[in-house]
Amino acid sequence: MNVIRWTAASALLAVANAASAQTPPPQNVLQLSASGTVVAQQDLLSMTLSTTRDGPDPAAIQSQLKTALDAALAEARKSTQSGQLDVRTGNFNLAPRYTRDGKISGWAGYAELVLEGRDLPRIAQVAGRITTLTVGNVGFALSREQRAKVEVEAQTLAINAFKQKADELAKGFGFAGYTLREVSVNANSDEPVRPRMMAAQAKSLASDAAVPIEAGKTNVVVNVSGSVQLK
Repeated sequence: MNVIRWTAASALLAVANAASAQTPPPQNVLQLSASGTVVAQQDLLSMTLSTTRDGPDPAAIQSQLKTALDAALAEARKSTQSGQLDVRTGNFNLAPRYTRDGKISGWAGYAELVLEGRDLPRIAQVAGRITTLTVGNVGFALSREQRAKVEVEAQTLAINAFKQKADELAKGFGFAGYTLREVSVNANSDEPVRPRMMAAQAKSLASDAAVPIEAGKTNVVVNVSGSVQLK
């Protein structure tokens, strides 16, 4: 006498196999993609000012760095405004220097101050008034507000391009139209750090002169990809 034993797993597998046997594979499904690109003006400036100190006494170097950084902070804070000019300290480190035989020959210290915001002229003016640090790097990007706005524009372009392409391809294959099956939307932008001024140039400016800056542009791209059912 044969005994047939069913488990929950085997029952589910049987149901799945039966369903797959009854459901024909999808036909007349078209895979496609489209993109929308908007060229946006970079409106967020990040400027790093720094200084270095060398000497035999690490405590003295640390004190010198702190004095230079405190003076820079005091000057920058006079003009801070949230979102327009924000100030924060960057790297602050002190490291020994070694001779060839591994003995400490001295100490080197480094300190940074970062100015960041959307008010580019204000940041340039503040950087020019700071005399205890020099400009080491200038970079531009899109602010959160600008990015959100531009991504909506690029997304609209991408969706319209996707719909137009789907309609054209459907008619090209002899169908009256299509229905959307699935779709994914992804946004990206090309925002390389764009240094506009080196520290050596900054030192040659008058102490109250604004640091010369020039914002660039970046491409914000939204990609739409998915599948449609031709009908």
